[in-house]
Amino acid sequence: MYTKSVNILFGNPLLDRIGFFAKSRRWKLGKHFRSFAFLTLILGSFLIITGLPVFAQSTAFKQAVAQAAAKDKDIAAFYQARDYKPIWTGNRDRKRRQAFIAAANKASDHGLPTGRYDAGQLKRDFRSAKSAKARGLLEVETTKRFLQYARDIQSGILEPRRIDKNMTLQPPRRNRGSLLASFSKGSPDAFFKSLPPKHPDYGRLLKEKNRMEKIVGRNGWGATVKARKLKPGQSGPAVAALRRRLTAMGYGNLGSSTEYNASLVKAVQVFQVDHGLNADGNAGGITLAAVNVSAKERLMQIVIGLERLRWLNKPLGKRHIMVNEADFKATVFDNGKPTLETRVVVGKAGRWRTPEFEDSMTHMVINPSWFIPGSIAGGEYLPLLKKNANALSRQGIEIRDTAGNRVNPMNIDFSKYSKNNFPFSMRQPPSNGNALGRVKFLFPNKHAIYLHDTPSKSLFGRDIRTFSHGCVRVQKPLELAYTLLAKQSSNPKKLFDGLLAAGKEVRVNLKTPVPIYLVYRTAWVTAKGRPNYRADSYNVDKKVYSALKKAGVALRGAGS
Repeated sequence: MYTKSVNILFGNPLLDRIGFFAKSRRWKLGKHFRSFAFLTLILGSFLIITGLPVFAQSTAFKQAVAQAAAKDKDIAAFYQARDYKPIWTGNRDRKRRQAFIAAANKASDHGLPTGRYDAGQLKRDFRSAKSAKARGLLEVETTKRFLQYARDIQSGILEPRRIDKNMTLQPPRRNRGSLLASFSKGSPDAFFKSLPPKHPDYGRLLKEKNRMEKIVGRNGWGATVKARKLKPGQSGPAVAALRRRLTAMGYGNLGSSTEYNASLVKAVQVFQVDHGLNADGNAGGITLAAVNVSAKERLMQIVIGLERLRWLNKPLGKRHIMVNEADFKATVFDNGKPTLETRVVVGKAGRWRTPEFEDSMTHMVINPSWFIPGSIAGGEYLPLLKKNANALSRQGIEIRDTAGNRVNPMNIDFSKYSKNNFPFSMRQPPSNGNALGRVKFLFPNKHAIYLHDTPSKSLFGRDIRTFSHGCVRVQKPLELAYTLLAKQSSNPKKLFDGLLAAGKEVRVNLKTPVPIYLVYRTAWVTAKGRPNYRADSYNVDKKVYSALKKAGVALRGAGS
């Protein structure tokens, strides 16, 4: 009778302990224990002394954690290794809970999807979880949210390759088990501070985000400028509207005069510099298009910019090259400081768009030959040859058959071929008119993209420089070569110029490969605190923001 009652109330573990204790003490259940109430009292005291409620509760907690984590091997391995001890729901875990809730509460400061972490729900869950099972389930759920937050703020919300096939940058995803181990052993506050990118660009962009949110909350910069173009000497309501718009944007107190005078020219020039345009002081179509971009759209660009910086949250290299396709600039950085900047021309929007990726520059070729890609040979040059078999002779382009023998184009009936069955290869040997100019810089990659010189210098003067077939044309190729060779030559200019003057095609290896990043950034703040914005020439920002929005990101101050 007593055995059955004890088993129902407390289960076999307790019964076994009582049985062992009774035998060791030679207990004999007698008349003093025939009262069930008295037995319950004695057993209750026994529970308190032996700590069995903690044992039962701990078992239920462990079972709940193990079951909840079973489908996530990283989380399951982490808790198994620590014998299922909590990091969130224990009495000693208060600082961790508070630190995570505080971080989740500020997620929107970074342009993150707050619903993924939901600080408010976490607070409610911690208050309501009373049973061991509930706490075990909450333990694992909090860990899942923590890992999601850590990944998002450290290396980005999105997978670039899922957005666009030309976006092949690989965010530096950290090992989840290592993240959990590091967090469980260190200071919670210090850990959360360590997660976002430490690059100065990130901190400056966060401040710009805060500024733009206030502007958006005040309904932006007012009326747009309704004109196709404006220039010095003009007058009228559109000029006054331009003054008001630039004043609202922070380009000085320009008043409401209808005259396009010297003070307005200066303000337009500063605006043009901040937006990557030629600073001629004329408010042409491209300049006015930039002026009329809404504050909400600029805020969107900032949120995208923060995400893109998270994709590169890793050591970039003491020396590295950054090619910003949206800015049409390439910059060499040494120890975090720019040592050379040059304008570039990138691929045409659409089929020839320059992809986003990273690699290592290994060598340069001086006096290069241009081996014309089949897509260009069959797609662009074949139609010319059909009209005039000698059309490419002026450019010195050689045509060769499948055996590699040079052929006379005048002896070929090009009308028999299409771009799909064109059997000839083409090569343009080194020359002053070579499409690759005097030097090309290589970082072998699956995209067949490289940097190179060009004889077409006029395109560097354009505001929007999307004219190539994907490769990046450099305005200052010799300066880039000198800069790269300076690490391995006491006189890089003499070395390069000598090889160039020889006129022969020659490869020069870089003793230390240089990391190169081809990125697409349309918003940043300079070291001097100047907000800079660029046009979305490839219409990529729209795709990225659409993906961010689907992930739950919202613009503060804009209601969407």
